[in-house]
Amino acid sequence: MEGRPTPPENSQDMDAAGWRALFDAGRDLTLGVEEELMLLDPDGFTPLPEGPRAVEMLGFSDRRVRTEMPASQIEQVTPVCATVGEAVATLAAGRRAMAEGLDGFAALAGAALHPCCVPTGPLVDNVRYEPILAEYGPIVRFEQVYGLHIHVGVAGADRTLAVFNALRSYLPDIAVLAGNGPFVNGEDTGLASVRPKLAELLPRQGVPPEVPSFERLASLIEWGAVSGAIPDGTQLWWEARLHPLHPTIEVRVADQQTTVEATGAVTALVLGLVAWLVERHDAGEALPVHDTTRISENRWRALRHGLAGNLIDLDTGEPQPARDRIRHLIETVAPATERAGAGRELAWADRLAGHNGTERQRAIAAEHGLGEVVRHLAGDFLAVPGAG
Repeated sequence: MEGRPTPPENSQDMDAAGWRALFDAGRDLTLGVEEELMLLDPDGFTPLPEGPRAVEMLGFSDRRVRTEMPASQIEQVTPVCATVGEAVATLAAGRRAMAEGLDGFAALAGAALHPCCVPTGPLVDNVRYEPILAEYGPIVRFEQVYGLHIHVGVAGADRTLAVFNALRSYLPDIAVLAGNGPFVNGEDTGLASVRPKLAELLPRQGVPPEVPSFERLASLIEWGAVSGAIPDGTQLWWEARLHPLHPTIEVRVADQQTTVEATGAVTALVLGLVAWLVERHDAGEALPVHDTTRISENRWRALRHGLAGNLIDLDTGEPQPARDRIRHLIETVAPATERAGAGRELAWADRLAGHNGTERQRAIAAEHGLGEVVRHLAGDFLAVPGAG
């Protein structure tokens, strides 16, 4: 995420006081969004492993578009934004600029993975990724997956920690709304999103553990650095994390969305959840911290059945229809989201809860055949947000 104060060079060097200082410098409800996008051959719509060339062709000087580890992926990054509306406008303009700059060379699309191809492919030749490939081996080539990462700022280290630990409980809800990847290699996996299971080929995935203190977080990273297992905090690849370079909570659970409107919808729900938890914390309420095992059960249900399934009440154990639960959550956080200036985009989240990316992909495949799904993904890349 661009535009933050200069962070420490390496999070393994930060002790607890350094982590506190980083998050004490945060600002409430600032936003940053990262979209991981598919680079496709413009004729056959197969993955095009030309990320570095595409970024060079675009020639943006502000690093708003950059390569990622898979060679057929490029990432669009917003600067720090004050509102979801600002982030949506920035992303929409960026998508238009990318499509124009790559016209004739590549098509672009947004989804959790390519529906018709094996999720393996070449990696970018970059010194940044050499240690990862050396440690984990050729299995890294199976990480041809695409996520949506949302950063939200919370002012104050103690407030950030409380909100982060409570937000963990809602990661499966976000995953349900944002599901956008049921197919792989031309087959329906039976999952609402297969991306999390592919991500699990690498360590430190899934629901993050509770972080009881910055001392414990610093101790974990120091231990990992000594062993070589966790060189620094950027390799804590959980589905949410306290970012080691920016004073934000980074939510990494969502599949990449096909349209900017859907990206805005998921971003609005994440912002609304954080705003709601901040308001409860500031009112003196002790925010609940649920057991990781319980949350992980909901994670499985989210990626298996999505909106068509059930999620479990983390306190009572009662199953709840996922679609109803998401809509109730949207209603619950709506007042705080309105105060944060994202009421319009939260209405898009309610619309997405009616028919999300996974359901749309399956409907297209049923009507037109799986080969048409990727064409629709590319065709909707420049869809105007709010037009539906």
